[in-house]
Amino acid sequence: MIFRMGLKRSDWRLIVITVVVAAAAGIAHYAKLGGDVAPFVVSAVALALLASLVGRSVEALGDRLGAGATGVVQSALGNLPELFVVLFALRAKLYGVATATIVGSILANVLLVLGLAFLFGGIKHGRQKFGNEAARTMSMLMVLSVAAMLVPSLTSALGSGATKAALHERTLSIVVSVLLLGLFVASLPASLRRQKATTSGETGESAASSEHSWPLGMALAMLAITGLGAAFVSEWFVSALQPAMSTLGISEAFAGLVIVAIAGNAVENVVGIQLALKNQSDYALSVILQSPLQIALVVAPALVLLSPLVGASFTLVLSPLLIAVLIMAVVITVLVVLDGESNWLEGATLVVLYGIIATAFWWG
Repeated sequence: MIFRMGLKRSDWRLIVITVVVAAAAGIAHYAKLGGDVAPFVVSAVALALLASLVGRSVEALGDRLGAGATGVVQSALGNLPELFVVLFALRAKLYGVATATIVGSILANVLLVLGLAFLFGGIKHGRQKFGNEAARTMSMLMVLSVAAMLVPSLTSALGSGATKAALHERTLSIVVSVLLLGLFVASLPASLRRQKATTSGETGESAASSEHSWPLGMALAMLAITGLGAAFVSEWFVSALQPAMSTLGISEAFAGLVIVAIAGNAVENVVGIQLALKNQSDYALSVILQSPLQIALVVAPALVLLSPLVGASFTLVLSPLLIAVLIMAVVITVLVVLDGESNWLEGATLVVLYGIIATAFWWG
């Protein structure tokens, strides 16, 4: 009865589709059906659907715990599918996929998703405005977090021979990861206050939608089930990734930067654009920028610390090209949002820039 009362028709539709696609991915994996490309495509779709269900579960859980906790819960648990994918990629020794996924997740949000939100929101509503203070806070936090994450890469590229040793790179990455996770914990009170302020400024439509939030027990059960499912599908996805890359001629860098990053961030990819279409530009900006912020503060450090569990040694040392595009994307994002308004042309430019960067990584 609790499931019947809490789930809407759209929820049931998403659950059924996810179960069917995930089952197809499992059959393709274990029965070795569909050649090299079909299992990869099916598992990628299943991963995106599961990411969406994880996002809905996390949002419902946050709503039940309180409006201010929603953003914090999303930060802590919303990136589970992506975390699983990268861990399985590390276990398969696909280090190029793993490092590119971290950068690609940030690029996908600050260029592609933000650009699409500006583009579609601008086409529908014209020039959209958002709070200068909130935009400044989020963008500056993102710049500082990404800058801290890049210190091991810059040390390896510009430092002395001793600092470039693998042992020193690993040690520095661990120190940076612990400090970034500590910064995330320290930022939780401010995040709660920021989310409360954002929620209090939402429209009546948003308030009305919260009445249909899932019951707490169902949200917890759904999160556990979808989290477990995401772990299985992530393994199938990574298993199908290598044959597909070989058949399609895709490099590890492109697979991580574009395919894995978009599939693992399906929730933010959809929600941020939907909010912009509803002319809730403040909330859209918060959702979109929160994800890259948490990639830098939580996901990347967690991967460094958890990688030994899968027999890998992951560090925060990136290639020079990944460093360059990451710095460029973050700086451009700050310049775009600091004026407190957006239009469709800015959005189109961000999307085009993302397409150019993605194309540059097709060959590696």
